[in-house]
Amino acid sequence: MHSLRTRRTRRLRGDEGGIAVYSAIVTVALLAIIGLAIDGAGKLRATERADAVAMEAARAAGQSIDPAQAVTGQSVRVDPEAAAAAARAYLARAGVAGTVALSADGTQLTVTVNDTYPTTFLAAAGIGSLSVSGHGSARLLHGVTAPE
Repeated sequence: MHSLRTRRTRRLRGDEGGIAVYSAIVTVALLAIIGLAIDGAGKLRATERADAVAMEAARAAGQSIDPAQAVTGQSVRVDPEAAAAAARAYLARAGVAGTVALSADGTQLTVTVNDTYPTTFLAAAGIGSLSVSGHGSARLLHGVTAPE
């Protein structure tokens, strides 16, 4: 009976530390998943912000109409230089870099914002930031009953 108890004790002692190794592996995996979720959500928020800033810059630029033609009733068109300046000024106030483009016919203004999201958990893996971009455009329409 003594030898049976000794064999059972030896067999059980062969598993000592197995739970500690398993717990360490599971903990690292869980931290990695949580880190990816947090940094992924942060990048989505940064992309949404870039989109919002681009849309607001396009709206600000879209209000820069050519007053000489608008007052006389000839046409309502965006003044390209004033629109680009208004969009760039808005981007500068928002603290982001971007580009402004006006269509050939002067009715469509497009703003592209380029920004970065500083990572929290991915920085431990050597990824300090993720690039994000946002796009916004404004079409200048006018008319009383329907867009012209």
